[in-house]
Amino acid sequence: MTTAPLLYVCVRPQKGAAAAEYESFRRATRLDETRLHQHDLVAEALPADAFEKYSGFLVGGSPFNVTDPETSKHDVQRRLEGDLARIADRVLDGSAPPVAAIFTCYGIGVVTRMLGGTVSRGYPEDTGPMTVTLTPAGQGDDLLGGLASQFAALTAHKEGSAEVPPGAELLAVNDACPVQAYRVGERLYATQFHPEPTTKAFTERMAVYRDDGYFAANDYKAVAGRVLAASVTEPARMLRAFARSFGPADAA
Repeated sequence: MTTAPLLYVCVRPQKGAAAAEYESFRRATRLDETRLHQHDLVAEALPADAFEKYSGFLVGGSPFNVTDPETSKHDVQRRLEGDLARIADRVLDGSAPPVAAIFTCYGIGVVTRMLGGTVSRGYPEDTGPMTVTLTPAGQGDDLLGGLASQFAALTAHKEGSAEVPPGAELLAVNDACPVQAYRVGERLYATQFHPEPTTKAFTERMAVYRDDGYFAANDYKAVAGRVLAASVTEPARMLRAFARSFGPADAA
């Protein structure tokens, strides 16, 4: 436990969705603005002193995909993928001061590829609630071990992985997209599902991306209804555990 704040790293180009995602992370971790800072990685490269200023990093989701053809990736996407990989490298290299990170959604693909794993379009997920099951390793994990062995989480993805990358410990699975969460070492976590939003916040995010191919735009009301009817309580508890383990000393 440290006195340094955590940093939310935004990789969403849509400003409204990005601001709402920060609020979702802040509420899920129960940290105020002085203990959970934010940085827009789309607009600006990772600060040179980030690893000295922050004890941990919370990487949000994005409409970008790791599997986007390299020829179609613009300079911003290439730069931010490099910065995300740099965060993961720094967590794993053991340098002092130690830092931690949790990568969600698009971020899990960046880390998987960096570690030599495979990300493909063969494991997409529907938009809405789905069931995640903890592995035995997940049930014994410091962050996930306090969760129910099966729980509902929110997804909306075009890519995923069948296996964890080399060196990773599989923590949670799902039939549609087998790798839902893993840990590398003691301080690097990655989740395919979105751990931060409430169901209401998720439907508001859906409205921003309703024309981006995650679901048929005219199905918005039906999909949103399924989301709002779901009970999604466990994923945010993982983020609170991350904040307690790696964030400011007074994290709740």
